[in-house]
Order: sequence, then C-alpha cells, then structure tokens
Amino acid sequence: MTTVSRTMQAYRIPEWEHPAEVVEVPVPVPGPGQVLVKVAGCGLCHSDFTMLAMPAETGRAIGWSMPFTLGHETAGHIAELGPGVTGFAPGDAVALVSPASCGTCSFCVRGQDNNCPNAPAGRGFGRDGGLAEYVLVDDPRGLLPLGGLDPRTAGPLTDAGATSYHAVRRALPRVRPGGTAVVIGTGGLGAFAVQYLRLLTGADVVAVDTDAARLEVARELGAHHTLVGTDEETAGRIRTLTDGYGADAVLDFVGVDATIATGTAAVRPGGAYGLVGAAMGRLQAPWYGGLPRDGEVFTFQGSGIADVREVLTLAGGGRIRNNVDLFPFSRIEEAYGALRDGTLRGRAVVTFDD
Repeated sequence: MTTVSRTMQAYRIPEWEHPAEVVEVPVPVPGPGQVLVKVAGCGLCHSDFTMLAMPAETGRAIGWSMPFTLGHETAGHIAELGPGVTGFAPGDAVALVSPASCGTCSFCVRGQDNNCPNAPAGRGFGRDGGLAEYVLVDDPRGLLPLGGLDPRTAGPLTDAGATSYHAVRRALPRVRPGGTAVVIGTGGLGAFAVQYLRLLTGADVVAVDTDAARLEVARELGAHHTLVGTDEETAGRIRTLTDGYGADAVLDFVGVDATIATGTAAVRPGGAYGLVGAAMGRLQAPWYGGLPRDGEVFTFQGSGIADVREVLTLAGGGRIRNNVDLFPFSRIEEAYGALRDGTLRGRAVVTFDD
C-alpha cells in the first residue's frame, strides 16, 4: 500500500481571475465511500485558460468555489480506500471521470450523465482536480479500470478522447456510407474525431485547420483530405469535394464565428453541424438558406461515463492512437506555455514521479 505524506504539491487557482500557482496542501484523507488516487499523469486543456479568467459571479452561478486544483484529464493508481468501498484494491490502475453526476436523476439513469444538474462542476473545474500528487474521488462510479493502459498517458482519453467520441456518436445517424464527414480543428479533440470517423463510418473524412503540421498528423491518423484555412472559401472547397452537395456532418472543434459560419454553410440537406469547440463564437444564420435543410445543429459539453468506458476499450485494443507530450510536474508552466502557443504535437500531459 502506498505511504501517503502529510502534504503534497498542487497547481491551484487561489481566487477568481487570478493566475494558478504551485502550492503545498494537505493530502486528502478518504472518508466513507471515498477513494484516494495517486496521480500518474494529468492532461492539460485549453478550457483551463477559460477557468483562469472565470468571473466570480459566473463561477458561483454554476456551483464552483475557490480555491481549487486544476486538471480534469486524470489517471493513476488507487492509494487508499475509504470505509465501505468495494471493487477496487490499492495499486489498481484507474482513469477518473471528471464531471460530477448524481447517478439517480432522469438524465443519469438514461446514461446521459453529462446532462446531470451536477455536471457543470467536477474534478478540475470548480472542485479539486488531478494536477496534484493525489486526488480524492467522492463517488467510485467515476473510477474506471485501465487494464493494460499506461496511467501516465491515459488521462486525455477521459476528456479529449471521450468528448470527441460523444460528438461522433451523435452525428453517426446522419453520415451515409460513401458520404463525407468534416472535422474543423484537428488538435487534441479533432485528432481523436478523425480516428473515430474512420473507425465507425464508411465516409470520406476531411480535416480542416489553419496549422499545416496538425493537418499532417490528421492525415497520418486517417483523414482522406486536408484543407488549410477556415475562411469563407473553405465551405466552397468542401462542396467541391462533395460534388456540390456538402458534407453529411461537420464537427467544429474550434467554435469561433468563422468556423461556425464555415461549418453550417458546408452541411448538405439532411446533414448535421456539431459545435464542440468552446471559443465563444456565435451562430448567425437566417432560418432559410443559412442552416442545413432537414438537418440539425447541436452542441453539448463534455461526455458521459459510458463514453469514457468505450474510449478506454478502443484504446486498450489498439484501435486508436493517443498522442501525448509529457512534462514533469516541475515543468508545468512550460507545458501550459506550449499549449497556449500551439507548439504541441499531441496532448500535453503532466506526470508525477513515484
């Protein structure tokens, strides 16, 4: 059993609209029904920058409180079980589902736990997350066995991997064999979406990005076509690839005004546009001629426990690649800088030494 020290290092936001910092905090002690996990690796996400700028009024309205530890893509090993917890043993490798959910509301019982009223808060957003040596898990439903996956690198599968999987699954009914699916933004989430579309559909996959290096990775992951840029001409280029009809589905992992306009304009009648990126863009389209006729426009936040479980299964079976760039906790500011500057090839993951 792991010996737990009295204090640990954590990367925390100390107060609203304040830079995060490394601080010493007590190691949590698991109570009844709780589990203490020793973190092996935790992925970083662009949404962390949004959290750093979150006004107090907005954060409190969605159930957040300060201070809290960042990090919502976490995996590690069971360190200690609280009274009454069964099904796990110290040393087990696990992934952590970050959104909170009650397990009993009408959404949760239908497998839509990402829509639970508790979901706007969770590990790493409003509550203590995985950018610390240890993290406390209140509900073992949020712990999933990793099997043979490496807990140092598995964290991104729980958010970037699962969120993009949720988006692809939502669009699947609209994608015909021999059709076309477009991924706008091929960074962390979009790179997973390219793989899922190749795995789960018979469609041609078109990757769109302003970064040629990301498009090179997308092609390595299976994209049939790559387009540089997201300007007003991009929708026309997509229509040219589809004999003028447009794409069966467009998944936008950026979410600025330009990509929203491009994405909705590129959808064929009966198709779907999915907004996943959280860049705060706006949909400005007339009801006639600006939206996919007989189609749909959807958006969502995060993913459900079932999504994470299925993504872990795909990764464990070698069906998808999880590209990561590793940084020790001592280089956490460098890792966030690389994320901000767009110099990463994979998902940034902060690791903790035993």
